[in-house]
Amino acid sequence: MEINKHYCVNPKKNKVASWSAVFIFVVASFSAEAFMTSDIEKNKKEGKLNKTKVEYYQNDNITNQVPYFDNRFRLDANLDEITLIFYRKSGSKPIILIRPDGSKIRVNEFDHKKVQWFDDRTFDMIKIKNPMPGPWQAVGDILPHSQILVVSDIKIAVEPLPEIAFSGETLKVVGRLFNGDEAIDSPHFKNVVKLDVNFYSTNNSAYENFGADAIKVTSFRDDGYGLDEYANDNIFTGEFILDFAPGEWQPVYLVKLPMVTRELRQSTILLQKTPVAVSVVKSQVTDKPHQILLTIDPSYVDPNSLIFQGEFTFPDRQVEPFSIMESHGETRSTTMANTEPGLYRINVSAFGKTITGREFRLVLPEYTFNVEATNQLIASASVEANSGRADTITVDLLAKTAQEKELALLNQQQAQNKQDQETILLIVAGNGVIILIAVVLFFSLRRKKAKTK
Repeated sequence: MEINKHYCVNPKKNKVASWSAVFIFVVASFSAEAFMTSDIEKNKKEGKLNKTKVEYYQNDNITNQVPYFDNRFRLDANLDEITLIFYRKSGSKPIILIRPDGSKIRVNEFDHKKVQWFDDRTFDMIKIKNPMPGPWQAVGDILPHSQILVVSDIKIAVEPLPEIAFSGETLKVVGRLFNGDEAIDSPHFKNVVKLDVNFYSTNNSAYENFGADAIKVTSFRDDGYGLDEYANDNIFTGEFILDFAPGEWQPVYLVKLPMVTRELRQSTILLQKTPVAVSVVKSQVTDKPHQILLTIDPSYVDPNSLIFQGEFTFPDRQVEPFSIMESHGETRSTTMANTEPGLYRINVSAFGKTITGREFRLVLPEYTFNVEATNQLIASASVEANSGRADTITVDLLAKTAQEKELALLNQQQAQNKQDQETILLIVAGNGVIILIAVVLFFSLRRKKAKTK
């Protein structure tokens, strides 16, 4: 897999000079490419160099068009555009560029039509159109003992995704960045570039992921954490957690720099359904455990290769780990204690081989089931009946008792409602009497006043 339009030539470190930390990314324009091609062809004929392995200060001083010494470098007249990246001490101030005529370019003083500047805590990235030919100089806390890169074609090589992958699976994918045919070997480069992977649904109505939104699956890293084995070894590792709907997906790799973004679309993959299903036979007796069944679909996996590890979570949130080791056939079983009414949870990870022999690991969706309180009451009665105790409580008696309690509660509620209604009627009647008396008094007083007049 390749990202075109930029390329990196990784020169060897000069044994005499102490190189400052600068990466120079040349955005290839027609004139720049023509100039570089002519020089390469010329030197190939003379048998002096390899395109991706260049000594800095060769006698002809033509091969590397940006020779660098003591923070100085020379830009050729044929460059239409150039992007410079200077690595400096963390938290230090942005660098200052000095042009051949002595004028300066600062982070807050430049021609916005010709210059773009991105400053970070550890680097400055500066793009210049039609840069002034001649010797330039960079002033600042630039890191020593680093390399200079002339960029024209960045490539990313990524392991292809497996033909058979499952929903819930975790994949380890390794990628490397290249300058032409040479791998980028600078540990500073990972601070500038960001590698993301997104999955896009093909919106095929025949699959479950029809209409699904794009999903960011991972970011490649080279820091020694997660699935990345060694930090700063220039091997970027992606941890693909495919915990989304099965169906047809297209992986898209994004290479992001502060001023440039490139993408690479990989061939679509068909994400299969999780090949293991969980089911439970619930116990009807208190001290009898629930039966947990794992059913394996052999369409894409070898059933005999699967082993399982997981944990039970009980209604009181107590957690108990379990495992199912080597066995044969398409089903596995284990037991889970029946402790009390409530919600039970089962989380399982599966490890095995596909029918093509690829090792895989995946996490099954969490399985939950509920045990009702009434079931536990009846189960308790059943256990006591089987024990032969003289005071055996039958299931019918329990049901009758529950019914009587419910009837008594209903009667109590009806009586309360009747009492409330009577209280309301008394209040309404009392208010009516008061109002009637007030009306009579009002008219009596009015009549008395009329007679007095």
